[in-house]
Amino acid sequence: MSLEFIPTRVFYEPGALDYPLGKTLVERFKYMGITMSPTTSHNRITGIPGNTAAAQYREAKRTLVIGVRRSKTFQSCKPSAHYQLPLVTSCPGMCEYCYLATTLGKKPYVRIYVNLDEILGIASNLIKERLPEMTQFEGAATSDPIPVERYTGALKQTIEFFGREPNGRFHPLGFIIAPIFRFEGWQEAYRQLMERSAEELVKRAPSGWSSEQLTLEFISHRFTSKAKATILEVFPNSSLPMVEDERKFKYGQFGYGKYIYQPEEMQEMKEFFQDQAKRYFPLAQVEYFI
Repeated sequence: MSLEFIPTRVFYEPGALDYPLGKTLVERFKYMGITMSPTTSHNRITGIPGNTAAAQYREAKRTLVIGVRRSKTFQSCKPSAHYQLPLVTSCPGMCEYCYLATTLGKKPYVRIYVNLDEILGIASNLIKERLPEMTQFEGAATSDPIPVERYTGALKQTIEFFGREPNGRFHPLGFIIAPIFRFEGWQEAYRQLMERSAEELVKRAPSGWSSEQLTLEFISHRFTSKAKATILEVFPNSSLPMVEDERKFKYGQFGYGKYIYQPEEMQEMKEFFQDQAKRYFPLAQVEYFI
């Protein structure tokens, strides 16, 4: 079975045709025989089929929107980076748990932006504002850009951009283990995950590469009330642990509250993953546990 992302339908903003990439993509998808429809805004898409929330969700994941990102503002990206770099929004994955359920809602269609030079220009200005400090950007905070890279080439262009920026950095190579759940036998399950990750990395790493260049990030499971409602509507048979009374309520950096594990549970998880990191990736940098 092919894992390539081939959209069922494509929407495009007419303004996207003012950019070479926009023209190329529209012509390419027309040639592929994919249904094409103009839209006034990449933020407001109508016409995604489906008689139920679950069906609309599936169809949204098969929908690609070609747009122009007009906002000049980049969101913060604590604690992993200084800023989000908005190359893409959403992804075609069908994960039952997704931390983007709060922001993307029940129709998380995939959006790509054709004005990449302008987006990288904003990044360049942000780098200059922070001189002489280093400024780091996260390119997958609200998306997975890899499935659409074959169409956009955005990651390639972005990596080359940061190669020319002495005070700008793209997110470093590493592992993000998330979401981390507590369940019967969770320690052994995650130990095996860490062990296998280390083994596979040794097999596949290029010659001369060292794990001291690796970063590790650990994110425990959390959910918002909105995300829970969306998940249960889209996946009515979900077995995700989302019982508010078992969690601690905490406000996040974007102003809405979330339910996280209790403090003593968080501490146990943090100590466990710190120990596993030392065991399997002794030279790696643990960026954070949240």
